[in-house]
Amino acid sequence: MILKKIKIFIIAFIFSFIFFAGINVLEKDLTNFLFWYNFSQNSQIFAAQVSLDQKWQEIKPIRNKETTNLEIKAKSAVSVLVDQENKEKKLFQLETDQKLPIASLTKLMTAWVVLEHYDLEEEITISSQAANQIGDPKKLEPGKKFKTEYFLYPLLIESSNGAAFALANDYPEMTEKDFVQLMNQEAEKIGMTDTFFFNPTGLDPEKQEAELNYSTSNDLIKLVKKILEKPIILEILSLPRYFDYGPELINTNRLLLDNNDWQERIIGGKTGYTKKADGCLVLILTAPKSQGFLINVILGSNGRELRFQEMKNLVDWLKTAYKW
Repeated sequence: MILKKIKIFIIAFIFSFIFFAGINVLEKDLTNFLFWYNFSQNSQIFAAQVSLDQKWQEIKPIRNKETTNLEIKAKSAVSVLVDQENKEKKLFQLETDQKLPIASLTKLMTAWVVLEHYDLEEEITISSQAANQIGDPKKLEPGKKFKTEYFLYPLLIESSNGAAFALANDYPEMTEKDFVQLMNQEAEKIGMTDTFFFNPTGLDPEKQEAELNYSTSNDLIKLVKKILEKPIILEILSLPRYFDYGPELINTNRLLLDNNDWQERIIGGKTGYTKKADGCLVLILTAPKSQGFLINVILGSNGRELRFQEMKNLVDWLKTAYKW
């Protein structure tokens, strides 16, 4: 008898649950219907919501499928959007994990090490070796003394091998071996797992069997993101010319001097070229509609000149390939 009553109670409970659940679902659906009906009748609210949805989409650019894919004549390339929250979105990529020689892009790490480990007020006396480095503009005079901070200008503007040599060898109680060790330690800290530094200049070694400075496009993005934390580096990289300390320095980044409709968005960049590395270029710009930063890297472009044209092609393509 008790068992029979329990069964009746359970059956009644189940039917009651189904009945009331059905009413709640129906009520919810009806409420949603009435809400969206009234919402659509209010043109101002509806327009505001549509605008909000559009702005939300604009935060992260959407690929415009009507634009064809870009062909880059280089061994590796990447374009990454870094938003205000430091989140990344890759907009273009080509062999981004391929280890390649990076030539004078090396000097971005040279500058980073200086800012992390040096006293910028410390004076450095230019040695004859520094003044006579291979491939240098020869604007450093042996025997002259400058504060450490000054050497960052020829290092990053004219890609001075002499400045790199002086920072690694002529700074008090510093040797090139110790400096390169710091470069590799900083690379490890940053998470540049596919990067190695052999010297502070990026020059091809004199001995054929010697190791090269190498990295990947992906690793260089990590380095540039750290550099964004150092205003002094960005300030120097953005200068077309500089002449506060004697001979005028002219930036090797031709894009700072060219006339184009996105030139004012350039925050900075760094060039690199050797026979083994070919043309290399990093360019940092503000993203369209102030949505963050665009970091672009090209490695292994054929010759000195093509790297600039390829970078132009990449930046121009980004404007139409994505809906900003």
